[in-house]
Amino acid sequence: MGKIQLIIWREYWTRVRKKSFLIMTFLGPLLIAGAVSASIYLGLQESGPQTIMVVDQSQIFQGKLKETTDIKFFFQDSLIDEPQDSVIVRKFRAQEAYTTLILINDQVLKNNAVKLYYRRVPSQTVQNYVSAEIEQAIEREKLRLKNIDPDEYRDVKTHLALKLFDVAKSGEEAHDEAKAIMGFVFGYLIFIFIFLYGIQVMRGVMEEKQSRVVEVLISSVKPFQLMMGKIIGIAMVGLTQFLLWVAATAVIFSMGIGAAKSNIAGFGQQDHAMMTTQVEKEHGADQADHAEMSEKAQMAASFLEILDQTPIAAVLALFVFYFLGGYLMYSALYAAVGSAVDSETETQQFMFPITIPMMIGIYVAQTAVYNPDGPAVFWCSIIPFTSPVVMMIRVATGNAFAHPWELALSMTLLVVSFLFTTWLAGRIYRTGILMYGKKVTWKELGKWLFYRG
Repeated sequence: MGKIQLIIWREYWTRVRKKSFLIMTFLGPLLIAGAVSASIYLGLQESGPQTIMVVDQSQIFQGKLKETTDIKFFFQDSLIDEPQDSVIVRKFRAQEAYTTLILINDQVLKNNAVKLYYRRVPSQTVQNYVSAEIEQAIEREKLRLKNIDPDEYRDVKTHLALKLFDVAKSGEEAHDEAKAIMGFVFGYLIFIFIFLYGIQVMRGVMEEKQSRVVEVLISSVKPFQLMMGKIIGIAMVGLTQFLLWVAATAVIFSMGIGAAKSNIAGFGQQDHAMMTTQVEKEHGADQADHAEMSEKAQMAASFLEILDQTPIAAVLALFVFYFLGGYLMYSALYAAVGSAVDSETETQQFMFPITIPMMIGIYVAQTAVYNPDGPAVFWCSIIPFTSPVVMMIRVATGNAFAHPWELALSMTLLVVSFLFTTWLAGRIYRTGILMYGKKVTWKELGKWLFYRG
């Protein structure tokens, strides 16, 4: 077995045997999903019930705002004729029983503006609810003044469902935004993997340098062999973890798809039964249940259609390629930084320039979800330092396969950049790994690139 292979095996085997690796591999996805779900749930929760003081100077909202168990409206008729808002706000401050003040001006039907004062910022859920209730009340009042029947208005009012179709795939409805979100998740995973395992490479190099173990190793292997063995070994750790996650996800997805298909069949049977019988009339069934059932069936069918349109195998293959390419490129730079410094506090000046391109990639990837054909998305999917993150959105939406030369160029540049950065990092590594007690500057690193040996 070659020297590089021995180093790779040592780096791989020592890390996959750690408890932290086993915990993150098997419990990581559950912990992440649980943390995200908990943060969303807690973010939507209120600190307490909302008691809303309402001053309705238009005198048209009394009794027209629906309350919930947590949101109560209290109309203050005594303040209706108060000409100054400041006086109303002052009295609101004095009455601590109320959490929020809604001040409705007497021209609200014309200016469509309402003021909301608060002691503590109400959640977005509460804001949306209050806004929706007031909007509906204004709408009903305008219909009454114009002598328009509300039922007829609801029949006329239209919510447009804009469906997108790609002319290259006639007959197939496009779900580009949903696919782009999936691509963003893959890109974000690449960012996390590169950052976490790149840091591991840097810290591993620093630990060996600080403990002087590297002096013994260098007597048996070349610095470049040691660096490459460490980088590839840790890459295999990350790839192993990812493949295990894919296997677990595939099992869950297959179970979920089976359940979704059975649900669609069930929904279809129920819809057919409701259309061909009069059971709902005889038992007073609400038509909203029918609409809700149809909506669930459409959502499940849309999800399955997105999966059918997405080339999962190609997406996963390119994910592995861009993860490995991006990781190998960045980890070589992390290894160079680890070899050049004596402590982690000294890494800050070198870490920032390495991190900036990845942060730019994440920012552009967010814009790519809504505009996958934008010029910033194109260039960042080609430039090697951002392509591992941004190109995944184009791959998931199918945009990359529609422009194969751009995909080929991106992949080629990533490989070339990996080779160049590895050569560059190797020249820094061979000098810095045996240098102690000297604070390194950018100028010093530049000199190391041209040392012979």
